[in-house]
Amino acid sequence: MSMNEFNGVTQLADFYSSETFTRIKNFADQRETPFVVIDLPTISGAYDELVGHFDYADIYYAVKANPAEAILKLLRDRGANFDIASRYELDKVMGLDVDASRISYGNTIKKARDIRYFYERGVRLFATDSESDLQTIAREAPGSQVYVRVLTDGSQTADWPLSRKFGCETEMAVELLTEARELGLEPYGVSFHVGSQQREIGSWDAALAKVKVIFDRLRDEQGIELKMINMGGGFPANYISRTNDLATYAEEITRFLQEDFGEEFPRIILEPGRSLIANAGILVSEVVLISRKSRTALHRWVFTDVGKFSGLIETLDESIKYPVYTEKTGELEGSVLAGPTCDSADIMYENFKYPLPLTLEPGDRLYWLSTGAYTTSYSAVEFNGFPPLAEYCIGE
Repeated sequence: MSMNEFNGVTQLADFYSSETFTRIKNFADQRETPFVVIDLPTISGAYDELVGHFDYADIYYAVKANPAEAILKLLRDRGANFDIASRYELDKVMGLDVDASRISYGNTIKKARDIRYFYERGVRLFATDSESDLQTIAREAPGSQVYVRVLTDGSQTADWPLSRKFGCETEMAVELLTEARELGLEPYGVSFHVGSQQREIGSWDAALAKVKVIFDRLRDEQGIELKMINMGGGFPANYISRTNDLATYAEEITRFLQEDFGEEFPRIILEPGRSLIANAGILVSEVVLISRKSRTALHRWVFTDVGKFSGLIETLDESIKYPVYTEKTGELEGSVLAGPTCDSADIMYENFKYPLPLTLEPGDRLYWLSTGAYTTSYSAVEFNGFPPLAEYCIGE
């Protein structure tokens, strides 16, 4: 889809059914911007689709994508497990009567007292990628299952790539899982993450090839039989850059697994966040100001009441390009989209000009589609005095 194609009611059909958008808009019309509306039936549908295509996998929802209580309750009741990044997420999820057996501590960067806290609350599944962290797990969470995260290279094909901050090289993964047994832990498996909003299916093939080497070496050299592969997240949401559908991802990834591990492969864990939640959300904002930088400027600056610090941080480096819809029509002109704060970094899109109608005026609403994930959870508490981005969950 080109940018010039994206404007108008016809394009909404690429993202939402008429019923869904009408439900969201009717709710939004009664409230002052900015805010995100989360459509819970859309999440239910996305969860059903994921489970249907990966019926052999255990789903661990990445809570960091959107920790709204209504979302957590929905997924809890559907049988999902939860990937937790901090003790604060743990308290929130377990406060909703989620058993510790449904929780993984997926953050490789954690304090000793937090490891102990998870252990005391009953969690027994821990991620690691370094010797120091492994030894701390052995001390604070004795006998637990550990899985080692390996580095993968999906940085060229993911819209929101992951850096070398997480994971370790293959040789170290073998060493850590061997040491885990020596420390009294259970060397349970291997994890990877191909990058968020990953559009290249082959990235999973390359990652699984690394995992296969680790499984084989540990079995042949150490007599250690690993039991689990955590394939992380990475499945894409529906933004401007289109992707293959989930069925295509599932078919190919399943084939990769079968080629490497045969028909009876290990326990498979998926940690979806964006792919489950993003398309369920619409962020509703208001145009505050429209200006030009000179009398002859060929594009306008459109300032909205939402920006990088109020939920749109993933526009950093213009990485995630959200579809933006307005009810105004007419001749289009490329526009810079910027936020309301007194910070020069608060520009969402400047190089990538968004085509918006020349009839657009202050007070008009912009609908940022597919904004259910990584918006409210990234929103600043009080930058420039603006409150955190409001969120409403509707439909169930």
